[in-house]
Amino acid sequence: MLISVIFSFRNEEKVIPVLVDRLMLMMENFSEQLYEYELIFVNDASTDRSLETLLALREKNTQIKIINMSRRFGVTPCVIAGLAAAKGDAMIYMDADLQDPPELIPELIKKWREGAEVVHTIRTKRHGESRIKMGITAIAYKLINVFADIKFHENAGDFKLLSRNAVREVLKLNEADPYLRGLSIWIGFKQDAVYYERDARHSGETKFSLFKSLNPYKEFIRGITSFSVLPLYFALFMGFLVAIVALTTLLHVLYTNFMGYNIPGWTAIMAAILFLGGVILFTIGILGIYMAKIYEQIKGRPRYIVNDQVGFDD
Repeated sequence: MLISVIFSFRNEEKVIPVLVDRLMLMMENFSEQLYEYELIFVNDASTDRSLETLLALREKNTQIKIINMSRRFGVTPCVIAGLAAAKGDAMIYMDADLQDPPELIPELIKKWREGAEVVHTIRTKRHGESRIKMGITAIAYKLINVFADIKFHENAGDFKLLSRNAVREVLKLNEADPYLRGLSIWIGFKQDAVYYERDARHSGETKFSLFKSLNPYKEFIRGITSFSVLPLYFALFMGFLVAIVALTTLLHVLYTNFMGYNIPGWTAIMAAILFLGGVILFTIGILGIYMAKIYEQIKGRPRYIVNDQVGFDD
């Protein structure tokens, strides 16, 4: 049986040699000798010496295969490119920064052999990350679960095993802006999980910093809007609520005028205008997000473009 392990990476020249060493050691120590491995590294237009490092490592480890993207596309398109090119009976995709331990792969394979088509990894602890980030992440998952029509695993990231059957169904979903964490749940099938403690980043800088990158916020919005239309109903509810408040205020003003009272209301008027304007902009923003997703989908552009591949059969 062939196991495909897929890594999306960008500028990880310091991490890749250590990652490959740990992968080779894992494959040697794994008692099951029924498996062969292919290690697919998807290069998201790295600007350091990551590619040169991989090519040098490939001279000794022929399991290594490389996909070079034509430009920077992001993590999810790179993972999908790896899944599309992989030939394994089961496919594991994970980050290349060594926060997710490759030594956990045998446990994922064991769950798959027991019948699971999708095996998630769920982090019980996340070393090297601030309490602020952990708190915001927990709130984000709770909000996504409130809105989404599927149940997300809290603290489950981009380290999963999918069977060949599950990957086939994921690749059929030709979404322009896919959210793999949700799609792996949405497709159904028998699902299981492995729990572990996540290590701190081995070296380099994270691409998902709360204060230096928009990526975490994009993932949050993608998670909600990909699996729920409730925000649109929320916008409708807010509009209805504001209309009720405005009508009640109008009736109050008419009543006080009829009774002969003059209400000095500059502050109240400004507060009402600002509140109403904020609600309008908020609801327009929600509509804009959904319209943007429709716009991206109907353009029909490919999710990624591969520049070249190394180690794959013609």
